[in-house]
Amino acid sequence: MKFTDEEKVQECMKHMISEKEADRMSELFQMFADSTRLKIMNALFVNELCVSDLSNLLQMSTSAVSHQLSNLKKTKLVTTRKIGKMVYYSMADEHIENIYRMSLEHINEK
Repeated sequence: MKFTDEEKVQECMKHMISEKEADRMSELFQMFADSTRLKIMNALFVNELCVSDLSNLLQMSTSAVSHQLSNLKKTKLVTTRKIGKMVYYSMADEHIENIYRMSLEHINEK
């Protein structure tokens, strides 16, 4: 026989996120699931950089970096600023840095 605490279930239901919110959060967390994207984010927390700067820093091809930047831009984690032909990337806001820093702190806990 199964026992369900209906009161607890109802309380949780009041706070349940929507399917759309769950999908968008899942998409956001997928951006944290790639070490290259994490390194790009780490660099962009420090400075606004162009693709060639990031390629040099990460010792990767510009096409590989551009691909990851495209993913980050699609999920609105990075923004761009164009000066002439140069495109500079920066993190969109401090919310992502907070998630990043909290994750780093968590994995470094003893």
